[in-house]
Formats: sequence, structure tokens, C-alpha cells
Amino acid sequence: MAFESLSDRFQNIFSGLRKKGKLSEADVKAAMREVKMALLEADVNFKVVKQFVNSVKERAVGVEVMESLTPGQQVIKIVNEEMIKLMGDDNQDLTFSKEPPTIYMMVGLQGAGKTTSSAKIAGLLKKKGKNPLLVAGDIYRPAAVKQLQVVGEQLDVPVFEMGTNNKPVDIAKAAIEYGKKNNNDVIIIDTAGRLHIDEKMMGELVEIKEQVKPFQILLVVDSMTGQDAVNVAESFNNQLEIDGVILTKLDGDTRGGAALSVKAVTGKPIKFACVGEKLTDVEVFHSDRMASRILGMGDVLTLIEKASENIDEAKAKEMERKLRKAEFTFDDFLDQMQQLKSMGSINDLLGMIPGMGKQMKNVQIDDKEIAKMEAMILSMTNEERANPDLINPSRKKRIATGSGNDIGAVNRFIKQFHQSKQMMKQMGGMMKGKKGRNGMMNLPF
Repeated sequence: MAFESLSDRFQNIFSGLRKKGKLSEADVKAAMREVKMALLEADVNFKVVKQFVNSVKERAVGVEVMESLTPGQQVIKIVNEEMIKLMGDDNQDLTFSKEPPTIYMMVGLQGAGKTTSSAKIAGLLKKKGKNPLLVAGDIYRPAAVKQLQVVGEQLDVPVFEMGTNNKPVDIAKAAIEYGKKNNNDVIIIDTAGRLHIDEKMMGELVEIKEQVKPFQILLVVDSMTGQDAVNVAESFNNQLEIDGVILTKLDGDTRGGAALSVKAVTGKPIKFACVGEKLTDVEVFHSDRMASRILGMGDVLTLIEKASENIDEAKAKEMERKLRKAEFTFDDFLDQMQQLKSMGSINDLLGMIPGMGKQMKNVQIDDKEIAKMEAMILSMTNEERANPDLINPSRKKRIATGSGNDIGAVNRFIKQFHQSKQMMKQMGGMMKGKKGRNGMMNLPF
């Protein structure tokens, strides 16, 4: 899960503060030293860390904290507020030009994820009713044009390309004319990158900017590179004056330096966070939600949004009815797993539930385990799926052989299925989405 190490450090620091009935100035200073070390180890820019810690310390030793009945909670509240301010508390979503098409120019180093991010943004905008056009402007990286065509086809988004023998600026200009003729209201130009910032690359990007005049320039940075990502952002901003940042590879335990530093260093907002390899794994960046995740308080709003986008409302209502009447079958469970998979990594989803991330710290739910469960269900007959009580030892042996598992795995799965079914009958559903939607199955791990 994103920021797991940093989150663990913060939770340990705050746990010590909560245990104290009253806080002295020395207690606050000691806690801030720990916060400072945690941020530096997360590769956050030193100047940013110094300013952040000083701001928190100044507020934390004030009367509102020292005289509070819950001083530990007050300090945590201040840390949360300052972290939101650090990452930018303004609206981070994309804006559009008054006259279409809106032109976005994607820039960044090679390997940061520009091509995939371009496609992800196009897919996101298409869901919002836009008619995007992707432009293959990277003529240097082998198969870059083909990669954009492949992801464009997967999203049913058109891709404009002119091969690799034309200048990128000419490709961009031709793409805009094409987009206007074909009513594309958003044009996303995927530009070439290098392994490091050099004069030739920047000169090419500056030329595209001057000739095409994009509505916004979006910098794609690899969050796994920590402080290096911030240095890259600063360089690109100085030469191109970027409008926003897209952070990629936030699905791993990143050090967090980029997310916590880039806004403070460049003054430019983080627009999006890419949280997985799927073309749907992209989120509008909300600083308050990210701060909540980092501080181990979950992210219920994003969880609800993911559920609302990926869970069929009619199926959810039917599932609620079945759970109340204990009619839940393996077919229903298979459907639930497939809907959950469409929401993203199970570990990341659990991390969005307040308190769940720490509880599940040593329990890694590999998505391959879900595939094993699916294989077991698909190895059952229609009668067995509809009536789990039919499954006797000989049937279990056949299911194990058919799914490539041993009999012990099948026994554990069926036992956990029945336990979860009983628990869900009592709970009436684990999660509620918008419009009162509920009925999500509690996965048996």
C-alpha cells in the first residue's frame, strides 16, 4: 500500500502522544523530532521538512493544544491540516479551455509513465463525456507509437500518428487540425522523454509549446524516485512552466517524497495519482484524502467513489436481499469477487478503510489468491455452486483436482465461505455506497 512505511512511523509517533493525559512543550518537540526523521527517511525535500515541522511545532505548543482535554488528538489534527496545506488544498482536477479543443501536453523523463498516463487521462475524460484524441508524439522510443495505439484501442480512444519520420512539432500541429475536423474536444499530446534532462529534449518541448500553445502542460513523474522526482519537477517547471503534476507508481510502498514535496517546491498542483497498472487505475489527487491515508486514517470517500463506479446497483440490491435471507451462493460470491477486482488491488482497498491498514500490515492479500478461489468455484457444478451444502469429500477432491489446488485449500475456502456468509447475514452488508447501495460480500481471507 502507498506510504506504508511512513504511515507506520506516524502511527507509532501518534500512539505515544495519545497515551499522555497532558503534553509538555518537551513532549511536542520530541514528537516533532520523530516526525522530522520520518519525513527525511521518506525522501521529502529537506527545506520542505524544516518548514513543515516548524509550522506544526508553532501551532502545537499553543494554548489550544496545551489546555485541551485531548492534546494528542489536537496535535494529530494540526499535522493533518499542515500536510493538506503542504500538498495543496486547492481544487486539483483538470480544467478546460473555453473554446475546444482543450490541448494537454504530457512531458517527463523516459520511464516515468507518460504514454500510459496519457491513456489513463483520456479514459477518465471519456467517462466524463469528453471525446479525447491521443497524439503519438514520441518518435524516438522504440514501439512508443505502437504502445499508444494499443492502449488507445483498449479504451476505444482514437490515436493520431504520423510514424517516426516527422518532427514532433509537425505531428502535434497536424493532430490539432485533425482533432478539430473530427470534433475531438480534448487533445492529449504524448511527447518524447529522455533518461535525463538534456538541452535537445527541452528545446523540442519548448518548440512544441510555442507552436501549439497547449492549454496545460502536465508533468508525469515517477513517485518511486522520491527526491529525484522533485528535482525533475523543478527543472521542467523552470524551463516549461508546467501547470500540474501526475504522480505515477503510487501503488507500491513509495517513500512519499514526491507527493509531499512537489507542490511546495514548484508551486504547481498534483493533478492525478496513478495507483496501479490497469488503465482505470488513476485518481484525481485530493490532498485531504492522501493526508488521511498517510496518517493511517483511511480514505472512505475514494473507496465509496470506486464502489459507485464499479459496482452494479441492481446487483448490489439483489445481493442485500440474498444476504438477509442467507441465500448467498458461490455464483454470487464469484460475481462479487469480479466486481471487487474491477475496483483495484484488494490490499489498497483495505488500506482505505480506517484502521484496517495497520490490522492487515502482515497479511498480504495477493490478487492471485482470488484467482485460486475463482478457479475452485469454476470447477464446481452448477448444482454445487447453487447449493454449497452438496459439497461432500468426494466432490471436494474433484474440485481440488479441477482447480489445481490441494484438498486442504478447498476445505479452507469452503469453511471460510460459510463463516463469511453467516457473518454477513448478521451484519447486513459491509459497505455502503452512494444512494444507500450495500451488500458487498466480506471476502474470506
